[in-house]
Amino acid sequence: MMSETRTRLAALFLSLTLALSTQTLAAPLQEGPEAGPDPMVFRVCSDANNMPFSNASGEGFENKIAELLAAKLGKSIAYTWYPNSIGFVRNTLGARKCDIIMGMPEGSELALLTNPYYATAYALVFKPGAGLDGVTSLSDPRLKDKRIGIVAGTPPSDAMIANGLMPLAKPYPLAVDTRVDSSPQAMMKDLNAGAIDAGVLWGPIAGYYAMRANPKLDLVLLTQEPQGPRMSFRIAMAVRRQDKEFKRLLDRLIQENQPEIDAILLSYGVPLLDAQNRPITAAVPAHKE
Repeated sequence: MMSETRTRLAALFLSLTLALSTQTLAAPLQEGPEAGPDPMVFRVCSDANNMPFSNASGEGFENKIAELLAAKLGKSIAYTWYPNSIGFVRNTLGARKCDIIMGMPEGSELALLTNPYYATAYALVFKPGAGLDGVTSLSDPRLKDKRIGIVAGTPPSDAMIANGLMPLAKPYPLAVDTRVDSSPQAMMKDLNAGAIDAGVLWGPIAGYYAMRANPKLDLVLLTQEPQGPRMSFRIAMAVRRQDKEFKRLLDRLIQENQPEIDAILLSYGVPLLDAQNRPITAAVPAHKE
């Protein structure tokens, strides 16, 4: 079950955002003795249309964190753009077109991972005044008659099945071409129009859209589910397995710059968790594009 959950999470992050399918994105990288990362350029593997994570204009939080790290290293920054889909790792990091993927779930076996730089969870979002104040779990009986949006194949789907919430649920596809489609945007449009009563999304996406809604949406992190797969995950950066020195350098940079990294994440509405799954909060201004 844990291996399946990790595979699903990797697929979600790399095909929807980055979180989860039963499909694998690529076989573990088979690497030779080639030279390490570019000494002058911080080369990032990314999706050009995958907000709030990244886009070609550099507006995502992964873009901002990459810029921070590049500046600390005294490097310029360059991107290899590839849609978050099957083959992302193989065709970017594996093809040596870039040296780092900014977001990968801890436990993924697709590459060598840094220490995690943030933790978050799936979240339930709904309009204020929807009668769901105080809901902390998908097992809450007040959800029984609600139409809930869910990205098919993600861990909350199992919890919704276990709690009898699927008959009224509206599924949205996991595997989409981010150049032309977005399941989170479609779900938020339906929530705003009243076609659904609530939505379940990966935390960074839920937080980003909840913050941008007018009025802002209520958000509940699903960290108290009594059954089903885990809902919270720690996120790291990914490099090629042979780039161990680069991994150690990134670990040091993450540790030294964690407050700045947290500030970037929080400014995008990313709901952060500490090691005990407690929310991390800070007074930071809302991100403006």
